[in-house]
Amino acid sequence: MEWRKLREQQEDALSVFAAKNANSFGRLVPEEKCPIRTDFERDGNRILYSMEFRRLRHKTQVFFNAKNDHICTRMEHVLNVGSIAVTIARTLNLNQDLTYAIALGHDLGHAPFGHSGERVLDKCMKRLDGSAGFQHELHSLRVVEKLATRISREKINDNCGLNLTFEVKDGIVSHCGEKYNEYVLTRDLSKTPETLRNIKKRGALPYTLEACVVRLVDKIAYVGRDIEDAVRVRLMDMKDIPGDIRNELGNTNGEIINSLVCDLVENSYGKDCIQLSPAKGEALEKLINENVRLIYKADKITRYEKIAENTMEGLFHSLLESLADMERLQASDMKVHRMFYNFIMDKNYDKKERDAQKVIDFIAGMTDSFAQSCFEEIYWM
Repeated sequence: MEWRKLREQQEDALSVFAAKNANSFGRLVPEEKCPIRTDFERDGNRILYSMEFRRLRHKTQVFFNAKNDHICTRMEHVLNVGSIAVTIARTLNLNQDLTYAIALGHDLGHAPFGHSGERVLDKCMKRLDGSAGFQHELHSLRVVEKLATRISREKINDNCGLNLTFEVKDGIVSHCGEKYNEYVLTRDLSKTPETLRNIKKRGALPYTLEACVVRLVDKIAYVGRDIEDAVRVRLMDMKDIPGDIRNELGNTNGEIINSLVCDLVENSYGKDCIQLSPAKGEALEKLINENVRLIYKADKITRYEKIAENTMEGLFHSLLESLADMERLQASDMKVHRMFYNFIMDKNYDKKERDAQKVIDFIAGMTDSFAQSCFEEIYWM
């Protein structure tokens, strides 16, 4: 029995707006099909089993190096997005496997120390080249296309990363959750695999509705959970949120998620778009802005950001300088230098690749604690 083909045939019952495995642009490097799993499901497995995904467990979501086991990490956020997004996809009769794969992979390119680390790496790159920079969505695409490795039956590394399907890669690079006022998403059906080769900045609309779901759910998943964590560490109280927002969305993370998910389904069902009602969309934007004021720019957060910035800048400049002498880097007494050398050798970089990009690739893959330990090894007197 050809189980995969049977499952692909079952996708005929999905919404006319759903992405189908049979219509996929496929992979950059053609592969033999799995006898059971669809391509989108297989992509989700590849992401889940990757080293890059495992390291999300020790990367910051909002609160740096939290000692409280109940504080959200980057991995937990990703799993939350996956859970919420699949619930929506199931209800809207969209492709659940594609939705889950995009959700699992959307933050693979996040740097240590969350968005603070992202801003530092962006600043470091722009100092060297004003046209360059670092954006975690674009780096997530780079991770799955080049930096991540997988073990297949034929070879260990085919130099195409996880070799995911176009639809999953597009959803990953198009997931931008930083547009607070965005609550109506339409898909861009003009995109092709060539589009991904030329992408330079964040914000482009996704190719599939499944990716639109993940893009909106990214905000739904973090806004209430960040408040929940901030209350837990006594940074704020839920009553600090204006009453009109709480009346519209709810008083707990669970209530906020439930009200937004129900509204999204009601306003998106049977339509070629993913959207919230104006009332819920505007309330979500207001709530995120309250999070910025009460949490992301809180004194405790901004003070620790300075430590994170110093760590990231110190690593960037030291590792960039170390590339001036590869033999010395290989024979260095410092473990971090030897690891950096092995990392470069393992990635088989093109000769045209800039040294700064190699440094970014290495640092962005670090966990918070590993970045701190590397900084201390380099700068400890």
